[in-house]
Amino acid sequence: MTEASEAYQRDIHRQIAERLKDLVPSDPTLPPHPYLRRHLAEHAAQGEVFDDDHVTPGLLAWESSSQVRRLLAAQDTTNERRQWLCAWAALEPFALNTDPLSRLSSLRLARHATLRPPVETAPAAHPAAFGAPVPVSPLWSDRVVPTPAWTASPAEVTALATLHTSDGTAQKIATGDDTGTLRLLRTDGRLTHIPVHLHSGAITHLLALRGGLLVTAGTDGRVMAVQEEGGRLTHHQVARRERTWVSSLTTYQPHGRPLLLLAAFSDGVVEAVDLGRFHRHPLPLERLTDPSALLCGIRTAGGEQRLLFSARSTVHHYDGSTPEVHCRHQAPVRALIALSQAGRYVVGDESGRVTLCDLEADGPLAVGRHDAVQAGSSPAPVTALHEVVLADGPALVSASGDGTLRLWRLPDLRPVAGVLAAHTAPVNAMTRLPGRRHDRLLSGGADHVVRGWSVDEATFGQEPQTWNRVTACAVSPSAPHLLAVARASRVILRDLATGAETTRVKGRRISALAWLRINGRRLLAVALDDLSIICVDPETNRQAGPPMTGHNLRIRTLVTLPTLLGERLASAGADGRVCVWEPATGERLALFDDHDLTVRCLATHQNAERRLLASGGSDGNIRIWNADTLEQHSPTIKCDQGLINDLAFVTPDDGGPIIAAAGRDGTLKLWDAETREPVRTLACGDGELSAVTSVQLRYGRTALAAAGKTSVHLWDATTAQPLLQIVTGSPITSLKTVQDTDDGTSSILLASGEAGPMAVRLHHSLL
Repeated sequence: MTEASEAYQRDIHRQIAERLKDLVPSDPTLPPHPYLRRHLAEHAAQGEVFDDDHVTPGLLAWESSSQVRRLLAAQDTTNERRQWLCAWAALEPFALNTDPLSRLSSLRLARHATLRPPVETAPAAHPAAFGAPVPVSPLWSDRVVPTPAWTASPAEVTALATLHTSDGTAQKIATGDDTGTLRLLRTDGRLTHIPVHLHSGAITHLLALRGGLLVTAGTDGRVMAVQEEGGRLTHHQVARRERTWVSSLTTYQPHGRPLLLLAAFSDGVVEAVDLGRFHRHPLPLERLTDPSALLCGIRTAGGEQRLLFSARSTVHHYDGSTPEVHCRHQAPVRALIALSQAGRYVVGDESGRVTLCDLEADGPLAVGRHDAVQAGSSPAPVTALHEVVLADGPALVSASGDGTLRLWRLPDLRPVAGVLAAHTAPVNAMTRLPGRRHDRLLSGGADHVVRGWSVDEATFGQEPQTWNRVTACAVSPSAPHLLAVARASRVILRDLATGAETTRVKGRRISALAWLRINGRRLLAVALDDLSIICVDPETNRQAGPPMTGHNLRIRTLVTLPTLLGERLASAGADGRVCVWEPATGERLALFDDHDLTVRCLATHQNAERRLLASGGSDGNIRIWNADTLEQHSPTIKCDQGLINDLAFVTPDDGGPIIAAAGRDGTLKLWDAETREPVRTLACGDGELSAVTSVQLRYGRTALAAAGKTSVHLWDATTAQPLLQIVTGSPITSLKTVQDTDDGTSSILLASGEAGPMAVRLHHSLL
């Protein structure tokens, strides 16, 4: 197609998008026409007007083609008018099966999280987008919204490869995961075939060869060949060694021999087969001494083929007769790649070093660090290397076990300033995807996500924001509501009404927080790294009362415990202890050490008759204590959920208290606190449930909010009817709720996780 015809096609799609955008209802609760839901985004992308003005937030809640993230990934230019689209693309892989109201609520919170500095009001760029009420409204957020995924995987991504056509055009992307499943996708992220389960272990390597041939290898010791024939995938076994795993795959062409496929097995054997009929060929190479040896074919300046292989911290050069040590490194080799420049290769090692070598040189040509090592921390290993093109010149990308990527200029290995925070878990694999303006790099990690990056300095050269992990958080139950967040050896207090912030308890690491009242004064209870608990006046930052000591290991949780004699404090920790304290005097009133392992959570309940304290932990048991008599209230509830991560009480109108347990097995189980009988089990298919809290709605209804791997799920506690799913795109580890005492029509939900905290208002009338 000529440039003129391409321009004509773009103009047609732009005009269509211009006409269609005005047909999207201004009320986001009204579904747009099916054609708009399925095709407006693609018309806008092909017309190069793929932005928030043409694909409005009101449409995103109903968009049914599930293609926003792939359309963004296909764009080679940045556009500041895509903030709503980028916010939605980060959530889209995890929101495919949610209802439009959940989508709209999640989008609203995700867009709010992108505003820096954090603000209290919803973004006003599209006031009509939220003209209709939604169940949640943002109060404050300090969350990091993840970069949109190119594709999301149900398992850890362990290998990537790009399959090319005969003219060198990228045709498909292959991904392998830790369950042994192979997926072939188009360059826009859509599946081309049904996923194929090839290995009984993880797929450790994918090697794309000419003619569309793909070779896979896994921890089951098998090497498989996969090819598309007649629109169907065919595969057969190339090699197998029992009770081994494949550590490396490469191609190698000895002098006067055909091109061979080499596979290194963990028992040291290297098998060679031809790429025609996959017949075995003898290779005069002794057994390797490193079970994790890496192989790499390399071309010399004279055009001959050589073989490199690693042996722990050394790289050997093999010319077909005798292997020789070529270079030594300070740590075991984790990545090895031959460059397009003849005779040159790069090594990444366990200590985070990236080393440029040449077969003709005795020592390394250049050495760099993937990232600077902070004092007191261990270096992250280099886990993968890949050569790319940067501004018509060669470049290298290194990946690390800390989830980051770094860009290096070749041929002198000069780093581009900045380290790209790409994944929340180690990066396992990378592959190159040629683009119109820039190369694109796909990176896959242990966080189950493949992300796409434009290979340019604007992307890789930006300094990443530094986010200190939240170690504890709490919101005060009475107005004005104060949010306390512990991170970086300090507590930040934020008034949710005014936005005013103050810093408290500086210089101490904190593991748990709770609000309580002593003699009418509002205090913040703080669990410190020296295993003591102190109460701090939020106004003066002065300690109120003596410290409370009695735990032997880290304190994991604090709760305010109402009793007949006023508010007390309960604590629990990794030593298996549950302690009850009199905060005014620092006296320990009770010690419950019945749990065999770590106590991970506490919950309280009160009515006119009794006040209860429940504890759950790593032993999988729930114990309920009488807060007035300081004795166990009822026999232990033995759950079958693995670890108990969190607890919450529910009080139905027609019976005694119910306790909800969030388990490692991904279920939320409700138990009768008196009879110890199971009431019901709720499941959302969102992985391990890490937190749960209850919300009192109108007309005596109670909702349960539980945090999974990608979302916060709300159910009606009585009917088990799903109410809302707030998609976060990253795990939430803590949920806390306080009732709005002003009118009782809303609650404040505080959610915190690895991406940071956020506070939202839940509107009861809309749940």
